[in-house]
Amino acid sequence: MFYRPENGHGLPHNPFNAIVTPRPIAWIGTRGSDGRDNLAPYSFFNAVAYEPPQVMFASTSAKEDRGDTKDSVANIRDTGVFAINVVEYAARDVMNTTSGSWDRDVDEFALAGLEKAACSTIDCPRVSGAPATLECKLTQIVTLPGAANFVVFGEVIGVHMRDDCIVDGRFDVTRYQPLARMGYRDYAVVREVFSLNRPDD
Repeated sequence: MFYRPENGHGLPHNPFNAIVTPRPIAWIGTRGSDGRDNLAPYSFFNAVAYEPPQVMFASTSAKEDRGDTKDSVANIRDTGVFAINVVEYAARDVMNTTSGSWDRDVDEFALAGLEKAACSTIDCPRVSGAPATLECKLTQIVTLPGAANFVVFGEVIGVHMRDDCIVDGRFDVTRYQPLARMGYRDYAVVREVFSLNRPDD
């Protein structure tokens, strides 16, 4: 099968996000200029640079009470900071609870029964007990073609790691089993890890 996205695929569900998988999930904590806290997952997310460490995530839809975007991007525009929490398999249900299109005045931490912690370098909430949290300072927001498509780039200026995830001096993902987004309503969990040496090692 071949299709041009501009002409449609003819399938019951869009296959695009099922092809680009698995995707890590950024569970993004923000605080608006009005002091309201927000927590929402985004699976168009990745690390993009080592020095200085930088990350990105994309938001691809909007809410009526936020105009051209969603709460996370609107808050980041206002404050210039955000926290990316790593999602573990054990948190899959509470993460899913925070994915709803809740009103801007809803605190998803409270809605999902999550303990909130303060970040160390930015005025922003994070998920207490997450395997890791990246405290980020906004560097730029890029507008992409299409309605409500924004890519947010940030520099990581603080890193929290849960002590039990550090084994022999390494951050060990097998200790918490990362959750990944597949297509449609499907997810995956990382339970098996292997190493490959590069030709120039």
